[in-house]
Amino acid sequence: MAGSSVLVNGTGPEIRNKIPKRDVDITGSLEELQTDEQRRILDTVAQVRKCGLESILSLPQLVVCGDQSAGKSSVLEALTEIPFPRNDNLCTRFATEIILRRAPNNSLTIKVIPDNQRPTHEQTEIKHFEESITNFDELPRIMKLAMGVMGMDEDSEPDTRLGAFARDVLSIEIEGPSRPQLTLVDIPGLIANATKGVTDADVKMVTEITDHYISQPRTICLAVISATNDHANQPILTKVRKYDPDGDRTLGIITKPDRLPSGSGSEKAFISLAQNEDVFFKLGWHVLKNRSFEEGESSLMERNSVEQTFFRTSNFKTLPKESVGINALRNRLSVLLFEHVKQELPKLRQDLENALTETKDQLSVMGSRRSTPEECKAYLSQLSLDIYEVSKAAVDGHYEGEYFHKSITQEEFKDASPVAISRIRAVVQNLNTDFSEFFRKVAHKYHIDFDKDSSKPFDPKYAEEYGDRFAEPIAPIQMTKKKALNWVAHVLARTRGRELVGNYNPLLVGELFWEQSSKWQLLAVDHIEQVSSQCSQFLKTLLHDKCPQDVESRLWNSKIHDALRKRSREASEELARIMEDIKDFPVNYNHYYTDTIKSRRQNRQRAALVETVKQASKTTPLPQFGLDLPASTTTVDVEQVVQSWTNNTDRSMENFSCEEALDCLLAIYKVSQKTFIANITTQVIERHIVRGLEKILSPVVVNSMSDTEVEAIASEPSSAKRQREYLDDRIKKLQDGHKIFRDVMGSGGK
Repeated sequence: MAGSSVLVNGTGPEIRNKIPKRDVDITGSLEELQTDEQRRILDTVAQVRKCGLESILSLPQLVVCGDQSAGKSSVLEALTEIPFPRNDNLCTRFATEIILRRAPNNSLTIKVIPDNQRPTHEQTEIKHFEESITNFDELPRIMKLAMGVMGMDEDSEPDTRLGAFARDVLSIEIEGPSRPQLTLVDIPGLIANATKGVTDADVKMVTEITDHYISQPRTICLAVISATNDHANQPILTKVRKYDPDGDRTLGIITKPDRLPSGSGSEKAFISLAQNEDVFFKLGWHVLKNRSFEEGESSLMERNSVEQTFFRTSNFKTLPKESVGINALRNRLSVLLFEHVKQELPKLRQDLENALTETKDQLSVMGSRRSTPEECKAYLSQLSLDIYEVSKAAVDGHYEGEYFHKSITQEEFKDASPVAISRIRAVVQNLNTDFSEFFRKVAHKYHIDFDKDSSKPFDPKYAEEYGDRFAEPIAPIQMTKKKALNWVAHVLARTRGRELVGNYNPLLVGELFWEQSSKWQLLAVDHIEQVSSQCSQFLKTLLHDKCPQDVESRLWNSKIHDALRKRSREASEELARIMEDIKDFPVNYNHYYTDTIKSRRQNRQRAALVETVKQASKTTPLPQFGLDLPASTTTVDVEQVVQSWTNNTDRSMENFSCEEALDCLLAIYKVSQKTFIANITTQVIERHIVRGLEKILSPVVVNSMSDTEVEAIASEPSSAKRQREYLDDRIKKLQDGHKIFRDVMGSGGK
């Protein structure tokens, strides 16, 4: 397809009784539409369009749109000087592309572009239709043949006949030495309501066809309205404002101004509209006087003469000359189209390059062709090597490869986005750090404050951040020292054995520890599941990035998913063994345990000694001797201190035992907590979840697969083959377009 486009929707009800025979070689007045410089710029788009890129990229074009009977077909005929047949309303039932191309010789070729929603065999049959004619009188006959191919002709078989409209496109390609590079598309005019022979589905289809053309961002809309109807009642204005709300790319065209009574309010309203005072468009408005029904047999030259007379003698003469008449419109479109294309070409080139890169990436993901077992195994071997190398680097924390060079914010990394998940070692390390901190904050059942009667308030941020993952409350229960000793006393009472009064059963510390650590397994399971989920997501994302969807799902279901489940099961078994140790009586050989007990006893003794000294101290004021500074002396009764310290013995042997047992609990809890965190992060997370993640799908694994297995996993389905052909064709078109830009515009795209 060639050239920047002028698209026109619909044909009016005008009927021409007889069209004189006209050769394809028409007058050269169309050349006014473009200068040499403009042709050079527009030739670039023409060649890009010829590559078939308009189905991929939005190309610069002009769209003439409007309601039925607005006079769009007359605008099209006057603008292009091509006598389109309208005697049986053929052009209104499907889109018709009129492609004007410069060529050494005159020719006219007609094809049908099938709707891509048709079955493949129908598309193939329709594409075979091609006819050539030598003059425009043959257009109605060829159109009737084309309608038969599309299943719209009355002679078509009933089971293949479509409705009143079709999504197929009739393509009329006209070549000649004086043709400009333009594509003009005549599409059905907008229909307000269903009527006899036109269903609601037809109305919807016409609207969708119109929307398809005018919604494209590089389209300039030429909104045609008829002066015989109040502009507020013409839906096309509402539609163009929907896609162009600021009026940046819309030019309004008023037709049939001669139908307005001279001096009437309606005429004044449309003159005001043409002056851009009512509905504002940045491109302004233009007025045309097309042939009336009675003037249907007049020539285009006669039509132009009558129009010029009208704008010289009617009240519309107050409008600027550049805003009225077909010749002024040609010149106006010439400048508008040229400036529009010139502005859009650099952006178009960038879009083309982006689309080419994206399509190549999609094809790269599909990998090489996979039809035979040998091709499948070779493909899987290379895929497994790629996955192994990335996984190994990610697990080791070596992020030098291209796969890891992606921009990511701190928030995205914290949320483990697909980009962040590629750095799985960093993700696991952060999860382990969070787990360690969280565990120290909330893993103990009771939070005991020894410094004052009321407990320190627990920081709620931990419960808010993690609590929604647990069915039960996760925050520790607050306790004063007094309540803690009462708790120990209750446990002591139910664990009494044959020990002497003042002593306690060694199992008491075990029972206290088991209750204090009752949330450990819950927190450990949650952490293991979190890390396991992230590792699973890492492989899933990597697989998604490295291979097509069909291979991704088969590999995941046949190999990776089962391997991950096995690793999770082994991690759970390892955790169960660790919990067996935790639920047994605590065993410790770490001197930190005895150091902690000794420190706690010394702290209690120090506090008691300080209190005893305070009680034995006496402060006496000294004489001032005229000094402003206060003076006093403090004396300590040493004998009283010794006596009080000697007598400071709790006569309740149970209280003494509870104090000792609580010290032992807190000491063994701290030691065991550190060991437990280390065991979870190394023996469970590292050993069973993270380490060896790259070996799940390595070349060794692929090499051990049978031919049947690799073919079942990697063979291309027919849909993938069609996708590969589609991408190959897309890349070819984009590469052709890229070469055109490089050759015509140079490397700088200027």
